[in-house]
Amino acid sequence: MLVDVTDKSLPVYKALANSVRLHIIRLLCERPYSVKELAEQLGLSQPLTLRHVNQLQKAGLINFTKDGKSKVSHISVDEVKMEVPRQVNSALNSQRIDIPVGLFNDFDVKPTCGLADLNSFIGHVDEPKYFLDSQRMNARILWFSQGFVEYQIGNYLSPSDHVEMITLSAEMGSEIPLSNSDWPSDITFTLNDHRLGTWTSPGDFADTRGKYTPLWTPSQFNQYGTMLTVLISSKGTWIGGKMVSSTTIADLMPLPSRLKLRISVEANAEHVGGCTIFGKGFGNSNQDMYLTMYYSS
Repeated sequence: MLVDVTDKSLPVYKALANSVRLHIIRLLCERPYSVKELAEQLGLSQPLTLRHVNQLQKAGLINFTKDGKSKVSHISVDEVKMEVPRQVNSALNSQRIDIPVGLFNDFDVKPTCGLADLNSFIGHVDEPKYFLDSQRMNARILWFSQGFVEYQIGNYLSPSDHVEMITLSAEMGSEIPLSNSDWPSDITFTLNDHRLGTWTSPGDFADTRGKYTPLWTPSQFNQYGTMLTVLISSKGTWIGGKMVSSTTIADLMPLPSRLKLRISVEANAEHVGGCTIFGKGFGNSNQDMYLTMYYSS
């Protein structure tokens, strides 16, 4: 299957931007499954499982056959390729700035909350005061049920460079004691006091161990999240392939020497389901958050 960066490919991106549906795809790569069998494997209700497989089918990623009264799901593609316009890649320079999870400079969080490095929890969990612990600089994962963390990011471009697009890449999920794969949370992104938009995380996942999550972490602990891209262009802001606001790159100009990124779960959100940020050494991506500025000189 070939997808591109136009709206017609959004159903595929939306179908893939969910850890439960990715788990379904992994299962179907082994053999066909009925909805009942998938529900048992996922630990979800059959109606919820059916909604997930229907979205995969609408995106053209799976198809169905009948086995008596049962609907059996089959994988219908063997690969998904994204075609990116060459002029986007070739015409612009780029600068990437890594954002380690523990290098936030401001916060206001509520339990459940905590931080951990590669070897152990930092301080005691569910006590926000440990977000001030000096060891927080080594944190590779953090989580909170409500509130925000804020990062300052250096802008190393020269005044003559013209920024045309900014992206933020991060692995994130919801937060609930233990885990719940059906636990939506509205996570909001703000850059330089400009509200970029809100993404709804589908859940807090621990159905399988994160590819890079250290073995010392309990199996019920947040294991992995959803790999997410926030994109700010001249047309607006997109999160996970969906336009979420009319905030454009022009609204952010001129860029100061220090960018201020806030990640929050607001008290008045529709889904106050917490936030987990996975950094290098946790989750499925083995990377810190990073911001990329695309510019012409």
